[in-house]
Amino acid sequence: MPTPRQPLRTHGAPVSRRIALVLGGGGLKGFAHIGVLRALAERSIVPDIYAGTSIGALISAAHISGTPIEELTARAEALRKRDLFRINHMGMLLERMRSPSIYLEEPLRALVGDAVPDVTFAELPKRLLVNTVDLDRGARVVWGLPGLEEVSVRDAIYASCALPGFFPPGRVAERMCIDGGVVDNLPVSVASNFADLVIAVDVGSSDQSRADAASSGFAGTYMRAATMMMHALQQFPLQHWHGPPMVLIRPRVDDANWLSFSDTAANIAEGYRSATRALERFESYWDQPNCVFPRRRVQIDVIRDRCTGCGTCVSLAPSIMGLDGSGKAFARTHIVEWSPAEGGFVHECPTAAITATNVDRRSTSVDVHTIHDPTPSGGGSGGEAAADDEESSAASPKRAINATPLLTSSAPVMRCEPPRSRSTSTPTVVAIRMLVETTAIT
Repeated sequence: MPTPRQPLRTHGAPVSRRIALVLGGGGLKGFAHIGVLRALAERSIVPDIYAGTSIGALISAAHISGTPIEELTARAEALRKRDLFRINHMGMLLERMRSPSIYLEEPLRALVGDAVPDVTFAELPKRLLVNTVDLDRGARVVWGLPGLEEVSVRDAIYASCALPGFFPPGRVAERMCIDGGVVDNLPVSVASNFADLVIAVDVGSSDQSRADAASSGFAGTYMRAATMMMHALQQFPLQHWHGPPMVLIRPRVDDANWLSFSDTAANIAEGYRSATRALERFESYWDQPNCVFPRRRVQIDVIRDRCTGCGTCVSLAPSIMGLDGSGKAFARTHIVEWSPAEGGFVHECPTAAITATNVDRRSTSVDVHTIHDPTPSGGGSGGEAAADDEESSAASPKRAINATPLLTSSAPVMRCEPPRSRSTSTPTVVAIRMLVETTAIT
């Protein structure tokens, strides 16, 4: 018998402890989600609502339907290329450019059918949100929301996994839908409406730099482009988060290929490792809205010999980076407190002149020109809640922190930035600030 649906969060509602688990898309790297589920189960953290895109939607649906984690692991490790990818020879031969996809639809349909029961969303024991895109309307459709529950879960999961060009679009009710990652690979915003805390797992943004990106042919190039597109789309809502507290887990699956079947066990293990680290201080994250955890103290340095003075870092992070009198970049704030969603400008430096070191684990220096996330989940000890800082700068989305001795696992980390400092940090406002500053200088 299905349990009552989780209602939307409303202003002034009674205090509750509802958890939303959001599993993002990422091809076969998404098997890391299984390791995350294991880490949650060991800590008796039971989500009240599940949301997902692509493989994240598939694993969410299988788990919410009662499939044990051990069985999910066994199925994932047993999966082979022939079980999923079968080239659509006839379609490409006869229809050429009008062929709907490179691969046949039937293997993916069979995989979904084996993992997910033939039920509607209304019949599931908990609310499940499956992210897709209506191909004809060019608009996102999240199945499982109120009014969108009387449809086949299998159909919605297939559509959410139907990466354009790789698999044909799928019909859900009267709509022709494709992979929701086209517009939102990590649907945290819609899930947050039903929860008091969000646990989000991003497996699609970790491989921002690869030396051999062009050597894997069309499929590899296409997936690299998709990775960069999805990452760019999801960064803004994560960096300027307004909602319940979020635990952002980014398993370090950099070396894994989106379409590789040989990395499954390693991906699952990495999902477990990264979730274990990110959840160390889980209880301290409650009641801190508009904040993303875990937070790390990060030291920013500029290698002056590499800096060309191009100003890229300043244009992307004007509150943190500047140019000195000689035209070289410098960090306005030498040590900052970052969540895994922050620090993307470091990776954008074209000459790898900027480095970010996790101060809480001084022995690990990370050059984030090669690894995007300078403070990945599991990069150090978690942060306990501390008192609010009344003197936080409202002009900067990151808070300056004086250099202090290294933290131990028992040392508290500052409380998250009050939301007022983030409310104006939109691309438009940043552009206006830069224009005003430039005008004043000239």
